[in-house]
Amino acid sequence: RDPKSLLCVIHSFCKKDDHNKENLFNSLNYDVAAKKRKKDLLNNKAKIQYFHQEKWIYVHKGSTKERHGYCTLGEAFNRLDFSSAILDSRRFNYVVRLLELIAKSQLTSLSGIAQKNYMNILEKVVQKVLEDQQNIRLIRELLQTLYTSLCTLVQRVGKSVLVGNINMWVHRMESILHWQQQLNNIQITRPAFKGTTLTDLPLCLQLNIMQRLSDGRDLVSLGQVAPDLQALSEDRLLWKKLCQYHFTDRQIRKRLILSDKGQLDWKKMYFKLIRCYPRKEQYGDTLQLCRHCHILSWKGTDHPCTANNPETCSTSLSPQDFINLFRF
Repeated sequence: RDPKSLLCVIHSFCKKDDHNKENLFNSLNYDVAAKKRKKDLLNNKAKIQYFHQEKWIYVHKGSTKERHGYCTLGEAFNRLDFSSAILDSRRFNYVVRLLELIAKSQLTSLSGIAQKNYMNILEKVVQKVLEDQQNIRLIRELLQTLYTSLCTLVQRVGKSVLVGNINMWVHRMESILHWQQQLNNIQITRPAFKGTTLTDLPLCLQLNIMQRLSDGRDLVSLGQVAPDLQALSEDRLLWKKLCQYHFTDRQIRKRLILSDKGQLDWKKMYFKLIRCYPRKEQYGDTLQLCRHCHILSWKGTDHPCTANNPETCSTSLSPQDFINLFRF
């Protein structure tokens, strides 16, 4: 070919190459923009929890031919729809106890997304309590536990303890203090109800109702409502049953306290026992683990189980059992 023709071919090739580079550059810009939008959706200001279609998760602790990797606590926390569970009165205490256990020792094991979900769920819990004015003390204790843990962890920022920068965690701690102040400012309003009240019931029914309270602090609070309830809240049999419900005979024998009359002071024994031993936990609904297919889900949630009778394969998990599943 003559030189002029050769130059035209080279010019055409270079022009085509520049066009391909421009397309590649535009494609890269599109990918970066898409990733940025996804990141913005999950940034710290987002109040939308990341939801999954399935409300169950396969719990596996190692790689197999069928599955690679393992399930983490953060992954399970994201998948099991705790945001909806707090609206169910049967699951509320279960979720709160789980949040408390995570705050005590497992916060650093959560991924960044799981930590955001944790804070978003906690905010929903606080808002629920502010609206219905129930379980105030329970949430106060949860917030105090979390704040104490964060005070320790924030001091170690830079040592790969917490995900995110210090400013983000300081902002979250300020939010916790704000929630605590809101809970402290709650004024319990007496309902405008003029029908039968607790004190109008026969004493045997009042005592029967009080026996269903599993926390001694609730008994003390109830006794402060009226003089008649104060007398019932000091009933020795009531405190004896409470001690026997939460603690074993061996634990009770190690913490015997006699009153001035030479009788066992069950009330003092109860408050001494709870400082030494964990109380018995009881929940209306719990997470369940299928022993056949190793799937974790809430009770009543459909999951792809291949067992002939899936109901017989399910084991209820306490909040601590749930945490222990992810300790490797």
